[in-house]
Amino acid sequence: MQHNLFTTMRSLKIMDGCKGTQVYAFNPSGPNTGGGGGGGVGDKLLNHLQDHLRVNSIRSKLNRGFQAPPNTAPNVVPENLLPHGLPKTDLLEPRIEPCLKSVDFAETLADVYRRIENCSQFEKYKVYLEQCVIFRGLSDPKLFRRSLRSARQHAVDVHMKVVLAAWLRFERREDELIGYSAMDCCGRNLECPKASLVSGYDPESIYDSCSCSRTPREEVDDEILMGHEECSTSEEDGDMSFCIGDEEIRCVRYNIAMLSRPFKAMLYGGFKESRWEKINFSQNGISAEGMRAVVIFSRIKRVGSFDPHTVLELLSLANKFCCEEMKSACDAHLASLICDMEDAMLLIEYGLEETAYLLVAACLQVFLRELPSSIHTPNVMRIFCSSEARERLAMVGHASFALYYFLSQIALDEDMKSNTTVMLLERLQECAVEGWQKQLASHQLGVVMLERKEYKDAQNWFEAAVEVGHVYSLVGVARAKFKRGHKYSAYKQMNSLISDYTPAGWMYQERSIYCCGKEKMTDLKTATDLDPTLSYPYKYRAVSLVEENQLGAAISEINKIIGFKVSPDCLELRAWFSIVLEDYEGALRDVRALLTLDPNYMMFDGKMHGDYLVELLRPHVQQWSQADCWMQLYDRWSSVDDIGSLAVVHHMLANDPGKSLLRFRQSLLLLRLNCQKAAMRSLRLARNYSTSEHERLVYEGWIFYDTGHREEALARAEESISVQRSFEAFFLKAYALADSSLNLESSMYVIQLLEEALRCPSDGLRKGQALNNLGSVYVDCDKLDLAADCYTSALNIKHTRAHQGLARVYHLKNQRKAAYDEMTRLIDKAQNNASAYEKRSEYCDRDMAKSDLIIATQLDPLRTYPYRYRAAVLMDDHKENEAIAELTRAIAFKLDVQLLHLRAAFHESMGDYISTTRDCEAALCLDPSHADTLELYKKPREQINEQQK
Repeated sequence: MQHNLFTTMRSLKIMDGCKGTQVYAFNPSGPNTGGGGGGGVGDKLLNHLQDHLRVNSIRSKLNRGFQAPPNTAPNVVPENLLPHGLPKTDLLEPRIEPCLKSVDFAETLADVYRRIENCSQFEKYKVYLEQCVIFRGLSDPKLFRRSLRSARQHAVDVHMKVVLAAWLRFERREDELIGYSAMDCCGRNLECPKASLVSGYDPESIYDSCSCSRTPREEVDDEILMGHEECSTSEEDGDMSFCIGDEEIRCVRYNIAMLSRPFKAMLYGGFKESRWEKINFSQNGISAEGMRAVVIFSRIKRVGSFDPHTVLELLSLANKFCCEEMKSACDAHLASLICDMEDAMLLIEYGLEETAYLLVAACLQVFLRELPSSIHTPNVMRIFCSSEARERLAMVGHASFALYYFLSQIALDEDMKSNTTVMLLERLQECAVEGWQKQLASHQLGVVMLERKEYKDAQNWFEAAVEVGHVYSLVGVARAKFKRGHKYSAYKQMNSLISDYTPAGWMYQERSIYCCGKEKMTDLKTATDLDPTLSYPYKYRAVSLVEENQLGAAISEINKIIGFKVSPDCLELRAWFSIVLEDYEGALRDVRALLTLDPNYMMFDGKMHGDYLVELLRPHVQQWSQADCWMQLYDRWSSVDDIGSLAVVHHMLANDPGKSLLRFRQSLLLLRLNCQKAAMRSLRLARNYSTSEHERLVYEGWIFYDTGHREEALARAEESISVQRSFEAFFLKAYALADSSLNLESSMYVIQLLEEALRCPSDGLRKGQALNNLGSVYVDCDKLDLAADCYTSALNIKHTRAHQGLARVYHLKNQRKAAYDEMTRLIDKAQNNASAYEKRSEYCDRDMAKSDLIIATQLDPLRTYPYRYRAAVLMDDHKENEAIAELTRAIAFKLDVQLLHLRAAFHESMGDYISTTRDCEAALCLDPSHADTLELYKKPREQINEQQK
């Protein structure tokens, strides 16, 4: 009935949208010359083959994915694999990050932590939102989600609850899950759409079960009272009438007068109507039916039994005559009716015109929970994008920095160069009040304008961000100047930046763009020394080596960063080089891996879809059956070759795209490579393709677990077990339970769950993982012989990582030589072996340990133990400054709780209590429950208080 009534209401106008396409900065020119590998580079390259690529056709398929023609293979020769030549160093540029970036992240984190601790409870959500923005610039999305949950927990008003709850849901991307609707509730107040529409501060109940499934008491009461209402409007019950057209509506004068001061003045004041028994009300925009509803409301103060048309009439009258109680009731009731996009689109205009706070909130909630699809709906964007639209929202209390930050970040991800993105960022700038908000909005507008090649505007926005304190935006100022032809000015800009602040890798990286020759290479080396996680220096050096015909050295260079930080652009470069070397298997491996990270990736300067290149390469490699693929996957998984394993899984999915088990394996590999966004996408696909209820529940459980909802993950695991006992359900439950401080009793329960898992059917890859985990729990319970049995069983089915667990057992048994030998075996077998070198260092003397840890840092600079070990050795040798410098070097590019805690401890031992306090606060900003840091944090504060006294 509701929808039939709504469909007669006004429709909204359509606003045209505009979208652009981002491409990659590689060489669009013809052939290059060079040598290496199996033949001359010049023999392999051709000019552009326009008819071969059909670029526009491929781009049109970008959003739905490329599909090769059935039962056909491209008729190509090796020379056709590189129609666009090789990348050129002149066209490589580092990306300017569209986020806040501090020159001293530790101090920034410490400042945020202090303000969270010291601000009033009603202000906490604002500081948590700032913390979200800071964490957005870090590599761990779990930090951002945790901060977002805290902001939602401390939100006070309905608007903020609606925005933050929708954002939390978006982070889980439930829009991609088949069978889920936008207004589905996960069962907790945290994201519940109904709980979000309840005003008030109640942080303790945020993780409680919500009341979505309960029948609203108000509706029941309304139905009961309706009979009384109908008989209570008879003529003898009233002492006056309102006349509308030919109809008279009897009412009680006192009841109507109590609706508002204007009604009271009209009916009991000095107006002539106060003496009339009949008042003509025909010119006040309300129907006779609507006036009868007003009379009923004046008696019972409820509107739940009226149809939506009538409630809208009451809302309009309430605004006209200042009937606050009636307006609130209408507002709340209409808000409760909004359950989908159609409802929201029909009622948003009424809400804005009548300044109905809850109604607009309910409509916004639908729009936000429909993201990202709603951002491509012109009718929806019309409500947000223009200055006038923002002002209308502000009039109702629904224009905030948080709202436009949420919308603009999705727009940036969807299409950075679109007009929609620009307009949303402009509204974000208008909503910015605090300094960090102005920094972010101005900086992001600068980044977008730079991408749109509007360089003068980009420079202006970057300069605006610098003026309010965002130093990193100087990079944008320099880049915009360079694009406008002022290379020397850009160079001087970066020189001044390096002189004025503690040097950082990104500063030297940027300056390298504006110089050449040895100076450029020196800056790139310094950038890598200061921040080895920056990909541009590796890419530039690799392409430079290709230009010098040193293809082998180029691959070795790009391998350095792929070894610890996998990204599509670096995999593309390596594939490019492999094609030149006629290593088609290596090229195909990398293309398949990068398509796993980004299924819509466009290669070769954005001219060729990755899937098309796969089809071009396939005839040049050995063909595998599905059985061959399983053998290949087993071998690569066993040799800890995660990229090779990804490629095999991608191959298998091409033959069987609906195989949920393969999608799940894909997600595990991606998590091992720290590609969390891609891993979650694979996990959602696994859930969507699952063919049984118990399997679907397991994958939903992993989705909840990986987005920080441990209790929901456990509930899904238990529900799955109740449907059917399976390896994955028991494994999920054990894994989620083990992710906490286990006592002996809970450890024994985890052991029982893993043993149950091992009794269920599964393959060697997963059973090896379960045995490895079981061995770890046995070690924690000091059951070393049982642990050794588990690790040995895992090794027997080629779970190579079990060498590490077995080495730990030998070490605890004081068999250090056996532990060292076990780790050496792992180093020999594993392709990704940085962790093996790190662990082996624990089982040898100091000199050998130093050597292993140097190798571990070279292979993976993001591993923190080597820095902590070297710093501890320096501290033992009374080289305090060198010890702190070792930690500071790592903290500059890897904000880690353990690193910050250790540096705080060193400062404390040296009597530098201010620095101790700062590092403790920075560490607690990352992990507020870190026990060792909380304990250490007390000491310097006590000392500082004593000194102040």
